[in-house]
Amino acid sequence: IFRGRPWLRWVQPSPKFPEALTPGLIPGVDPTFHQVHKLMGQHGGGELVHRMANGHALTLAVGIGRAVAGNLPDKEQIQAGKAGALPCPRELPLHFPEEASRQLVQKAPKLEQKLIGPQGLELCVFRRDSDRKDHTATHLDYETFDLEAAKRVVARCNETGLRVSVGAYDNLIGGKPENQVVNQNHILKLIRIAALLGGDANDVVCGSFVGYDHELGRQDGGFEKNLLKFKKVFTPIAKYAEDLGVTLCFENCPMEGWQPVTAPDCYNNLPGCLAARKLMYTLVPSKALAETYDPSHDIWQHIDACEVIKAMDFKRLRRIHIKGTRNFPNSPAAIHWGRLFPAQSVPADLAKAAGVPLPANEWDRCNYEPRLPGFGGSDSLDWTKFLETLMAKGYRYPFVIENEGCNSSHTGNMGATMQGFKATILNTAPVVWPLGPDGYAYDASAQKPMAMTLNKDIPVKTMADLS
Repeated sequence: IFRGRPWLRWVQPSPKFPEALTPGLIPGVDPTFHQVHKLMGQHGGGELVHRMANGHALTLAVGIGRAVAGNLPDKEQIQAGKAGALPCPRELPLHFPEEASRQLVQKAPKLEQKLIGPQGLELCVFRRDSDRKDHTATHLDYETFDLEAAKRVVARCNETGLRVSVGAYDNLIGGKPENQVVNQNHILKLIRIAALLGGDANDVVCGSFVGYDHELGRQDGGFEKNLLKFKKVFTPIAKYAEDLGVTLCFENCPMEGWQPVTAPDCYNNLPGCLAARKLMYTLVPSKALAETYDPSHDIWQHIDACEVIKAMDFKRLRRIHIKGTRNFPNSPAAIHWGRLFPAQSVPADLAKAAGVPLPANEWDRCNYEPRLPGFGGSDSLDWTKFLETLMAKGYRYPFVIENEGCNSSHTGNMGATMQGFKATILNTAPVVWPLGPDGYAYDASAQKPMAMTLNKDIPVKTMADLS
C-alpha cells in the first residue's frame, strides 16, 4: 500500500492469479527474523511506510506470511500470554506460503532500505480464526497487547525509523450474524491497539472494510438499507474511536470476488463508490471516519480517479494506494458480457456450445488485471496527473504501494516482486519528492519520532459494552 507518505504492500496471490509463491531463501535476510509459524496468524499483507516531502511517506505493504522481523517471543511465552505484541519489524518482511515461511529466518540486513526504501509498516491483524479465505495475516498478538507491548513497538519503531498502522479487512455488516459480531468486536480491539500506539498523534490509523449485507441488498431499497445498517453498527464504533483519538480508514475496494461466480452482482463492500462514502459520512459525521483511496478500483469501473479526488471530502483522505489497473475493453469477455456489469456464469457445456467465454473464478469477472505504475509498461491511469492532483490539493499523508501486480508479486518470483516495488518508487518519485543532490529523494529530517501518549492501559471493549 502506498499512502500519502509512500508505503508498499504485497499480498498473497488471489484466485485470479493462483500461482504459488516460490519457496526459497531471501538473499540477506537478517537472523533477527524469527518464525511465529502457526502461532501468529495466517498469510497476508502488511505495509511499509516511506516518508515523502512535506510529511508524505512511502509505505511498503508486504505480506509477512506468519514470519515477522524482530526478536519474537517463543512458543511458551505466547501460550502463557506473556509475549505481548510482536516487535515492530526492522527489515522487510515478505509473504510466503506457510510451508515456506520458515525460510524467512535467514539473512537480509536492511533489505528494505537497500532495495526499496520504505519508512513504515501497516500491520495486518486479522483474527486467527478469520472467516475470510483469501488475503489474511496476523502480525500482532491482539489478545495480549497492552501498554507495555505498545512501548516496545514504539521503541522499536523509533530505533529503526519506521512507522506503523494496523488493519483488518472483514465484512462487518453482512454474512452470518455471529461472524458480524465477532468482526465488529475485533475492529474494536484494533482501535484500542492503535490508541495505545499513539493514534492520531503518531498517525497510527486503523484500516477496515465495512462489508455489505446481500440479503438486504437484493431487496427493494437494498442499498439504503445497507446504509442504515452501517449507521446502526458504526455510530458506536466511530464514537469509541473518536474518544480514543484514532482514525478508522475505510478502503474503497468493492471486493468483487467475495461472492460466488454465479452471484448476479459483485458489490461487496459499502464504501466501494464515492456516493456511498459521502452518504456514510453524512449519516455518521464523526471525524474519526476517514478513507484509504485506491484508484485502481475506480479505473476498472471506468471512473476518472482525478475527478474522484476533486469531488471527495478531501479532509477525510488519510491514505492513498498506489496500485494500477490495466483494463481490457476488447477482450472476448468484455465483448460478450459488456463492461457495465460483471461477467455471468452458466453451465460450461452450454457456454461452449454457444461460443461464450466464462469467467475462470469469482475474481475474473470485470476484464482487468492489477499492475504497478511504471513496471512492464503502462496501465489505464495517468499517474502523473493523479499524483499532481493530490499534491496540488495539499495531500500530506502516506502513499502505500500495494503490490498485487500480475507481473510482479503474483508471479511468485521474489526478484520480480522487488523489481515491481523499485520501479514504482522510481516512477512516482519525480512527482512526490524534491530534487536534491542524490536525485529525487525523501527529506528524512521531516520525520519525527513516535511518542507514547498514554500512561495507563485501555480496557478491551465489545459492541455489547458500547451499547
